[in-house]
Amino acid sequence: MVPLFFVALVLGFLVLIKYSLWRDHFSRQFPGMKPGFFNVFGDSASVLMYCVSSNSLPFLYWVMQFLTERTEQFQEQQLFYLWTSYQPHFCFVKAESVKQLLSKGTKALEKNWAYDYLKPLMGTGLVTSSVEKWKPRRKLLTPCFHADVLRGFLPVFNERSRKLVEHLRQETEKEFTNIDIPVTLTALDVVYETMLGTSIGALEKNSAFYITAMNRIVKIWEYVDIIFNLTSGKEEKRQVKVIEDFTKSVIQEKKKQYLSGKKDNEKRKRKAFMDMLLELHFENQELSEEDICEEVNTFVAAGYETVSLTMSWALYLIGLYPDVQAKIHEELDRIFGSDVDRDVTESDLNDLKYLDCVLKETLRVYTVAPIIGRILQEDTNICGYTIPKGTNCFILIYSLHNDKEVFPDPEKFDPDRFLPENFAKIPEYGYIPFSAGPRNCIGQKFGLMEMKTVLSFILRNYTIESLDSRDKVLPVIQVTLHPSTHIRIRIKPRMSGLECSRASS
Repeated sequence: MVPLFFVALVLGFLVLIKYSLWRDHFSRQFPGMKPGFFNVFGDSASVLMYCVSSNSLPFLYWVMQFLTERTEQFQEQQLFYLWTSYQPHFCFVKAESVKQLLSKGTKALEKNWAYDYLKPLMGTGLVTSSVEKWKPRRKLLTPCFHADVLRGFLPVFNERSRKLVEHLRQETEKEFTNIDIPVTLTALDVVYETMLGTSIGALEKNSAFYITAMNRIVKIWEYVDIIFNLTSGKEEKRQVKVIEDFTKSVIQEKKKQYLSGKKDNEKRKRKAFMDMLLELHFENQELSEEDICEEVNTFVAAGYETVSLTMSWALYLIGLYPDVQAKIHEELDRIFGSDVDRDVTESDLNDLKYLDCVLKETLRVYTVAPIIGRILQEDTNICGYTIPKGTNCFILIYSLHNDKEVFPDPEKFDPDRFLPENFAKIPEYGYIPFSAGPRNCIGQKFGLMEMKTVLSFILRNYTIESLDSRDKVLPVIQVTLHPSTHIRIRIKPRMSGLECSRASS
């Protein structure tokens, strides 16, 4: 018994030596902090020590701080490695290295393991699918986001924005409101009506079911199966099933309408994303019901999450900086006059240039998708380093957007960075809030149209004041960048500039 144990111990030690020698040799070829020879945890140990030695702030906040600190050490080299035990991961932190990784023609289109825990809800839709599945699917779905289609969603954006303004009217009597809640519910209403063609009335019902389910899905620590099954993972599975069943029930109802000849009575009703997918299903047989379900769930999840967070962060920053808010009000008064209830048109969206700058700067300061992952499909030379096939790569977009050489004084909130003359100076791939390259976000125009519509309605009607400073509302990585606490805002009715002039005359 003792000899067998001794043999196992020796063999284990030899395996450890072998992998440690390989890791040591690999580490010498690239920028990064080489782990100690017998450090079996790699950089995971450094992350844990970094968090333990810090105060009681959220764990994932300190993970981001660790990555930021490591970025500062190796920014000049454009990229660096991290080790999870004996598994290397490469982080890309400068525009040139990101360009070489993501641009058309490179072999870094495959998503890596980080997207696996989105699959319970999204399946293998556009966000999570393999390259083999993604290429024809992206080509098939791109026409669904054509400008003419997006223009048809404007009535939904306007209707839901108007309901949000009405909801906020009662909030003006309160000391503050947690603005992220009604904004998130509004985004949920918009995405269900545009994607599925059905109204769920989330804002009116104050229904947070879907939000609760999504919050469970994006808890990274539940990704480990053992933890997932012992904690609330079972509840999350139940909630995901409810969401899937709802989507499938809408598909069945739409199919019945389609087969009975009730195709939305020509153009009387709006055509939702699902209607377009069903046309592909029936007319070209290019999508199965399962395909439709996973793509709809993908766009619902991605569409509501990123849009609601960006709008929440934007309102928070606008409420912190009165000078920025004054410029937005001035622009809104110039475009809409004293009409605080008029629908936003496509022409208005194009004219809201300063609000566009504010949204762009919000996405720089609080990059809602702070990290994206890829896996190399072949050996690839990037910035002089040959990175082997199969390597996991992470683009630290949050670090890109805080590059002092590109964005001087990056902590400062300054929408003027995105005025045309300044935006032109930002290097290609230096600002990529919606990812970049062939596998960028297909719905980014949809999101920007929705956000500008909603924010223009809110700020035509109200003046807002954020009650907590930036050191109190911290950015925390889940899958997306969440505030560490609710965003407290005081809301007051406003008179437009024209009304103020009349009142004073």
